[in-house]
Amino acid sequence: MPGLVNGQWVKGDIADGEIEDGAFRREPTRFHAWITPGGEPGPDGRPACPAAAGRYQLFVAYLCPWASRTLIMRKLKGLEALIPVSVADAVLGDEGWTYAHPADAGPSLGPVSRHYQLYTATDPGYTGKVSVPVLWDRDQGQIVNNESADIVRILNTAFDHLTGNDLDFYPEPLRDEIDAWNALVYDKVNNGVYRAGFAREQAHYDVAVTDVFDALDRLEAHLAEHRYLAGHHLTEADWRLFVTLVRFDAAYHGAFKCNIRRIEDYPNLANYLRELYQWPGVRETVNLDHIKVGYYTNPAINPTLIVPKGPAQDLDRAHDRGRLTGSGIWRRQH
Repeated sequence: MPGLVNGQWVKGDIADGEIEDGAFRREPTRFHAWITPGGEPGPDGRPACPAAAGRYQLFVAYLCPWASRTLIMRKLKGLEALIPVSVADAVLGDEGWTYAHPADAGPSLGPVSRHYQLYTATDPGYTGKVSVPVLWDRDQGQIVNNESADIVRILNTAFDHLTGNDLDFYPEPLRDEIDAWNALVYDKVNNGVYRAGFAREQAHYDVAVTDVFDALDRLEAHLAEHRYLAGHHLTEADWRLFVTLVRFDAAYHGAFKCNIRRIEDYPNLANYLRELYQWPGVRETVNLDHIKVGYYTNPAINPTLIVPKGPAQDLDRAHDRGRLTGSGIWRRQH
């Protein structure tokens, strides 16, 4: 696997370091500090960094579904002016994520052309996977957090006092339901497609691809009667599902061999996907060209590196989700 060993970059095939007995086992993220409005303790009880305009930066790749979650939340919460974003090149190459136009990471580090520079600046002896997204502290020159699930929740609340944005994608009354959907979606869908795509043995592929489509069948049935996963309100659970759905027909169906059905073959999921894609600001976070090029130029899953022309998709086509009751986004009470 390409990554860092004692702070030194080591080339390798993607995911090799995450294969165990022929099955894909995702390496956990390492940086989990928090940002709160005034630096008060975060969910783990430890002191957090205070929210501030311009202090933090988001490093992402359009290819990556985990990074897409954070781009969507940044957009929905109106944080574009407060948190600058740097986008990596489409192709994940021998040196990991790279920036053709070096990204300014602040006064202590300066321009970076290799994503791993953020990791070695934070921990000079770091060993492990070098992933996006990264929420970066420009002032301190170090990673705050590289776990997308954490970053989404930080962006959901930490900067509200600076923006006045009261939209809440993880409201207290719905958290148990959101968490239950998140658990299913992560294991069987978000990570499920990777378990299928990176499997090195037939038996592991068979289990993974069955899990994916069993979950999609369940989601299809649920969305026949509910506008959103948690019912009437659009929550983080929907965006966590969306980032896989929007990549599915373009990449996972072919490159990851998740080809029993397309999302387009599921009437409710396909209409739900279009509604979320058409939500104001969201289409701007999706780059299907980056997604296709990124997945199909990975020699571990496509040795010929040929990028297919299709499929033809029209995500701007009208959807039918208005037939179901839904009041949109929860607003935080003041």
